[in-house]
Amino acid sequence: MSGRVGDLSPKQAEALEQFRARIQDILPQLPAQHDHFLLRWLRARNFNVQKSEAMLRKLGRNVESITMIYDVEGLGLKHLWKPAIETYGEILQMFEDNYPEGLKRLFVIKAPKLFPVAYNLIKHFLSENTRQKIYILGANWQEVLLKYIDAEELPAYYGGKLTDPDGDPRCRTRINHVGPVPPSYYVRDHVKVDYEQCMIVSRGSSQQLDYEILFPGCVLRWQFASEGADIGFGVFLKAKKGEWKKAAQMEEVVPSQRYNTHLVPEDGSLTCERPGVYVLRFDNTYSIFQAKRISFTVEVLLPDRLQSPQSNGKPSGNVPEEENSSQTQ
Repeated sequence: MSGRVGDLSPKQAEALEQFRARIQDILPQLPAQHDHFLLRWLRARNFNVQKSEAMLRKLGRNVESITMIYDVEGLGLKHLWKPAIETYGEILQMFEDNYPEGLKRLFVIKAPKLFPVAYNLIKHFLSENTRQKIYILGANWQEVLLKYIDAEELPAYYGGKLTDPDGDPRCRTRINHVGPVPPSYYVRDHVKVDYEQCMIVSRGSSQQLDYEILFPGCVLRWQFASEGADIGFGVFLKAKKGEWKKAAQMEEVVPSQRYNTHLVPEDGSLTCERPGVYVLRFDNTYSIFQAKRISFTVEVLLPDRLQSPQSNGKPSGNVPEEENSSQTQ
């Protein structure tokens, strides 16, 4: 049985009755009293009435808005996989559509240089109202957090005083892990990628695609797949756009190698530290019999200045003067 209203086993129905009886003293203060609401807590603890009651008494207050902290330390190019970014954007939209005004503020801390690029990929999923609640903090992030969150409610790892009973400054025992994700929920093998372009690389030849990068810090991102067999791929740098050069005459930026993209699509990116013309070269010179059809998408992601969307050009870390928040919810 699913454990939802209308689909309860006799044992689950009995647990629901016991649960309701045990929480009569706090039931009027809860945001809802119906079975749909109470069953959420029972399902979260596998219908263990005692554990469900403990969880509800600890966390069952009505939360009208949430203050969030995003620690993005370690964010790298590997996290910019396009299907994942799009899925994350869809999740953000779902929360906006179904939980309006649920976010009070969101603080982004430890943002690397790549963060503005990542933020550009998802910000179009957000409403302007939500964007105004996002603050990208600078080196003084601990000081700013303490202006909005009481030290007693902020983990010591982030500059507060809160620790686990064992002294863990990250408060990891407060995180309720649900266990391994079943392989049946994996989606990577089922993600369908829609490529923007395609071309034929003739046998014994290569094809080059030029992308002019005007500003340092831009990210060049690519996805491609081949039909029938593998294909060679590398990224090179040259001075002028439009002039054709052999691979040996250009600076090799991403070493050329063969990819089995007829089996697994390739997804990669490069932070362009220097302006210039970056050449994506598809190499089929080693194949004397077979031409290759390549489907691909290439994007140039422009960097923004690292600042809060609400700071109006002020340095990152500026946040509006507001009352101190008593706790992070």
